[in-house]
Amino acid sequence: MSENLEREVKLRFASAEEARAAVSAVGAAPLRARRLQDDHLLDTPEGRLRDGRSTLRVRLERGPDAPAGDTVTFKGPPRPDVMKVREELESGVEDGALLLRVLERAGFRVWFRYQKHREEFTCAGAVVAIDETPCGVFVEIEGARNCVQQVAKALGRTPEDYIVASYRTLYEADCVRRGRPVGDMVFEQ
Repeated sequence: MSENLEREVKLRFASAEEARAAVSAVGAAPLRARRLQDDHLLDTPEGRLRDGRSTLRVRLERGPDAPAGDTVTFKGPPRPDVMKVREELESGVEDGALLLRVLERAGFRVWFRYQKHREEFTCAGAVVAIDETPCGVFVEIEGARNCVQQVAKALGRTPEDYIVASYRTLYEADCVRRGRPVGDMVFEQ
């Protein structure tokens, strides 16, 4: 059985416009249109997954350009590396909201929710996402190691610019910096 490994980095940009211009300049081709992703992280009441640095996520996608269906993902603990490398098992689900109810009845609970507007491109064998979040704009590059490095370099970035922290960690730091309480990372209505 082969391992399903996720390899990714995030790069911070000042604005979505700056990120789009940079991604366009490296010749990235549109893959999926901009849509809202509403992610729910689940865990056992005692925090077994978080203690093991693993993640169980149900992603709901909304908007006119959202794909049909949602996803469920398990991510194992990150491995030591210059980029984020971890086991990733993902599957599409017809009704993510119903799956959330099933998992909650099975004893899991949502402990953190985060949203982002995401649009995706493909470039040099990698998936390049522009993520507009409540704590900033990021370009996330995912793919084989050499593809991730090649796209990051084309964007004018070096391994020193790589962000491997989760959106949860980035959001917590942003809340501390702004003197705000940490809650869910969701857009204001």
